[in-house]
Order: sequence, then C-alpha cells, then structure tokens
Amino acid sequence: MTNHELQLKSIQYRRNLLRAIFHAGAGHTGGSLSCVDILNLLYNRILRVSPKTFADAKHDRYVQSKGHSVEALYVVLADREFFPESELETLCHYQSHFVGHPTRKVPGIEMNTGALGHGLPISTGMAIAGKLDAADFRVFTLLGDGELAEGSNWEAAMAAAHYKLDNLTAIIDHNTLQISGHTRDVCSNEPLDEKFRAFGWAVRTVNGHDFAELTAALSKPLEPGKPSCVIANTIKGRGVSFMENTTKWHHGVPSEKELAQAIQELDSAEAILKGAKK
Repeated sequence: MTNHELQLKSIQYRRNLLRAIFHAGAGHTGGSLSCVDILNLLYNRILRVSPKTFADAKHDRYVQSKGHSVEALYVVLADREFFPESELETLCHYQSHFVGHPTRKVPGIEMNTGALGHGLPISTGMAIAGKLDAADFRVFTLLGDGELAEGSNWEAAMAAAHYKLDNLTAIIDHNTLQISGHTRDVCSNEPLDEKFRAFGWAVRTVNGHDFAELTAALSKPLEPGKPSCVIANTIKGRGVSFMENTTKWHHGVPSEKELAQAIQELDSAEAILKGAKK
C-alpha cells in the first residue's frame, strides 16, 4: 500500500470504529481514533502476520497493551479478514466475544489485555522466547502514555534492555490525555525519551499520524542489541473536530447527530484526499 492508500484506509477505519461504538453503546472513542493510523501501518505494511499464518510460530506478534482502545484493533483485524466485518455489529452484546478489551476468543488477538501495564511485560516474555528459539519474529506492543504510571512497565523495560531484546518494539500512543485529564497533570512521565534511554532502550520520536515517519521507525530495530521505543505523538480523537484533544471523549458514545457530523467530516476528508490524487 502507498501512503495515500493508507491515508484513505485510516478514514475507512475511523468511520467503522465510530459506527461500531455507536451501535454498541460503549467504547473508548478518543484513544481508538488516536492509534488507528499506527495499527493501520502495522497490519498493512510492517507485521508478517495474516489469518493464514497466525497459527505459525514464525509470525510477528502484536500485543495491544492499551486494551481499552480495542475498537481500533477490531476494525483493522476485520479489514484484514481475520473475521467477517459483520461480527463487529455484536460488539458489547450479550454472549459476543467482541467485548471492550482484547480477548483471544477473537481471531487475530495475540493476548488478553486490558489491565494496564501488562502488555509490555508479556511482550518482553515473547521476545525472550524468540531469542531462546533463535526465531526471527518481531514483537510489537502499543501502550498509552497514561498507562506508563504502572510500575510493571518499568520492570519490563529494565529486563528488556538487560536481555538485549532488539526484537522488541514498544510504541507509545503519546496523545497526552488520559481519562482524568492531561497526563502531565495526573502523573507526569516526561521526558519520556530520556527515561527510556536511561533504561537502555533505543528511542525515536515520530508523528504518529505520518506513515512515512512511522515506516522509518518501525521497519527494523532502531539499534542492534537494544529494544526499540517509538514515541508516536498523536491527537486524541484524531479526525473528528469536536473530539480532538477533548478529555470527555476518552470514553464516550456519540449521539446520532454527533455520529452523522463525524461521518460527514470523514467523508469530506476522504473526498479531499481522492481529489488531491487526481
């Protein structure tokens, strides 16, 4: 896929996740919108994984540590044909496997997550296993910046550097907002780049909505012998004007009127992109 095709794909994903959240009556809207470009890039350009290869021990691993933004992951997996897109209509319905956090009952989900601070330790263990088996798969995990207040992340960061896990990449969805406000005000974790470097990681900061920058940072390990940390600066609620950088949309369901406005904005953005290509 070209970068232009990925941009159009992200608009499609944003429409789909908003509709899924609306019909479910629940969902973490802002964080799903902020990370969807990252997931789009991973599954359509970086990860060596597909429905056919998911059971193969050689496939690349992806663990969504910020599991509350699972709606973004669901729409990407549906598009990649891990399951029929129609199953998204059951999100948060009685007896549906499509619940508000990742579960391995859904095809394509690597690990149950949701309790914050678990994804990086799990991914560190996967990366160690890969090293022990002399396997060439890579392990990626996506964390929220507010999630980094969990101490388990820093234990895993220390272990990953100790074991020289250059097959491990942690991506920080750095949208600077969490459920109760700006991360810097709730429990500041800045400067993130210096902290991860101090723990022995190779670090790169990118625009989390720029596919060229994301590709350059994620295509290969940043440094031999070191785990990689990619700090992706993003906008919470990206793509919908009234949701962007607004704390209330951490978890929120659009009304019918709000959904219509959001879809209209995304349709307009799509038309502009298509027009620019002609």
